[in-house]
Amino acid sequence: MRLLVLGGTGFVGGATVTEGVRRGWSVTVFNRGLHGAVPPGVHRLRGDRTAPDGLAALAGGGWDLVVDTWDGAPRAARDAARALAGSVRHYVYVSSGSVYRDPSAHGLDEDSPVVDADADSVDGDYPQLKAGAERAVREVFGDRALIARAGLILGPGEDVGRLPWWLRRVERGGDVLAPGPADLSVQYVDVRDLAAWMLDAGARRAGGTFNAVGRPAQTTMGELLDACVAATGADARLRWTDPARIVAAGVQPWNDLPIWMPTDHPYRGLLERDVTRALAAGLTCRPVAETVADTWRWLRAVGAVPPRAGRPHRSSIGLDPAREAALLAA
Repeated sequence: MRLLVLGGTGFVGGATVTEGVRRGWSVTVFNRGLHGAVPPGVHRLRGDRTAPDGLAALAGGGWDLVVDTWDGAPRAARDAARALAGSVRHYVYVSSGSVYRDPSAHGLDEDSPVVDADADSVDGDYPQLKAGAERAVREVFGDRALIARAGLILGPGEDVGRLPWWLRRVERGGDVLAPGPADLSVQYVDVRDLAAWMLDAGARRAGGTFNAVGRPAQTTMGELLDACVAATGADARLRWTDPARIVAAGVQPWNDLPIWMPTDHPYRGLLERDVTRALAAGLTCRPVAETVADTWRWLRAVGAVPPRAGRPHRSSIGLDPAREAALLAA
């Protein structure tokens, strides 16, 4: 199989390249060449899809499958799809569950309404950019396109820092503010499982749109934080705290306490999506303990969360230690 990855050095793109190499495929990446490295044997094409003639390096190539992680202007996604229409058999676009119009709705499936978006747009917020790019890819590739609407993505290489923050916090030990309830479900996908599924589905030329994330009750906050304690071996004590108290203190779910989103949060529906279609198409997910342990080994090896490839610097996430101590003392 001849695989082309547009991007290829970020979180999802990097995992996709690694999986392609593991399978013995011929792997090519296309990017600006400004961020990150690629594994030995991977062919690198350089170009900037937002610049005039920025896609010239793709001319004359031929691939069985392309995986595109673009999250910028939909027009750039459209231009790339058009440039590859005659040289790629199947197109996989990594989208997001953020495209849904009503993020508070539970059980969102692939036919639920999405935000208004334009395939020719050059700006917009994140949901509009992803929805517009979906439309652009479909307009060019039709049934030869697979749209993977990912959700919360965890695992080695994470460049957002959600799970790494929890691992570093637990590593410090002592009393840890654990947002309750412990049995609150967490819907996520390990980046390696996402990459493997996209390559499997793309290789057999599966088309259509899929909520590409694990089951809604795949794990819980309790299981995830227990796995952090086990992986780090730290002397940490999880202090489970009522969610109402945490929110009343001004703590922001998802940002101050990453991954956690209480049941009454307006975006809770994005962690409770219907994944029947993806599971039927072969998506499988490894245990949370494996994801956490492997992320810890990776984090210790690299030392710090890497910058996000091709994206603006993201302000740090996670609760300030002084605020956490004050909440625990109260």
